[in-house]
Amino acid sequence: MSDDLLNPRAPHAWAGPLISTLVTVPAAVLALFFGGLSPMACDSCNGARADLFTDSWNMGWAVLRTGLFLALVLLVASWALPWRQRQAATRGLLCMAAPGVVAVSVVAFMALVDWP
Repeated sequence: MSDDLLNPRAPHAWAGPLISTLVTVPAAVLALFFGGLSPMACDSCNGARADLFTDSWNMGWAVLRTGLFLALVLLVASWALPWRQRQAATRGLLCMAAPGVVAVSVVAFMALVDWP
């Protein structure tokens, strides 16, 4: 028997990764933009307050960038899976996880930074 009979091609396998890309990429760009601008929140800080903010921002920035990289990996994996019925559930999970990881990364960033 051929592989096409045992594992047919999924007709709309591209839809999930496309929707996930259209949600994840703009959200990640906005997260990077606002995360990069956030040090201006403590422009008027000085001394120990500025040091505390800088240390917490550095940790939050590392977490945000790591989370956004993980979201990119999930997005690429959703596109790279073979477009067969057998991988439909895995593809759907990856497509939903990518924007979720962006959201969790933003929340973690906001929680880690000691805002003035």
